[in-house]
Formats: sequence, structure tokens, C-alpha cells
Amino acid sequence: MVNEERIKLMTRMAAYEKEKHQKNKKIVSFFKKDYISMQMLKSIICTTMAFGIVFALYILYDFEIFMKEIYQMDLFQFAKNAIIIYLIFLGIVLLATQMVALYRYNRALQSTKLYYANLRKLSQNYGEEE
Repeated sequence: MVNEERIKLMTRMAAYEKEKHQKNKKIVSFFKKDYISMQMLKSIICTTMAFGIVFALYILYDFEIFMKEIYQMDLFQFAKNAIIIYLIFLGIVLLATQMVALYRYNRALQSTKLYYANLRKLSQNYGEEE
């Protein structure tokens, strides 16, 4: 006889395997600190490249005016301001990255634990049938 609860459980598990299991398995294969550190490292690299591009576009937008004023401006102060803006921008991005990575890791861990609990439940259900 067909067990209706077992079919519902198998359907939920199949949907999870199809959509999220591989992605969550990759995330949970790391320790929490390692996963968050890896995401933050990626974020540092991307943020630095993005800031460099935006800074270059800022300079190139009014390049003629920048070249006229370059001899009159304090270059050390200009560089100091650019570095301060970069560090503030990097800090904000890293904080957001840490929160998102922590959320994703915890969600993946919880989903994976639920999947394996359902797998044990299904196995016990088959064991009881015999």
C-alpha cells in the first residue's frame, strides 16, 4: 500500500535536491569562518576593482580641469581623502558581505540538516514497513 506521508516527504526532498542541494552542499563543505573569510576576500578584490574604476572615471570626467589644477592642489591631501573614502567604502561593503555570508551559511546549514533529518525519517519509514 502507498504511504501518503512518505510520498509527500519524498516530493519535498526531490524538490530540494533539484533546486538547492548542490549549492548548499558547496557552502556547508566549508567551516563557517572559512566560508565567510572567502566571501570577504572576494568582496575586497571586487570592491578594490570597482573603486579603482569609479576613481578613474571621476578623474577622467573632468580631466582637463584636473590637469589644470594638479599643480595648485595638495596631492598628499587629495590622496589621503581618496584613501579615506576607499576605506569607508570598503568597511561598509565588508560589513554587508559578512552579514550576507553569515545568513547564507546558516540558512544552508539549516536546510542541509533538515534534508538529512528527512532522509533519516524516510529510511526509518521504510524500516518500519518491513
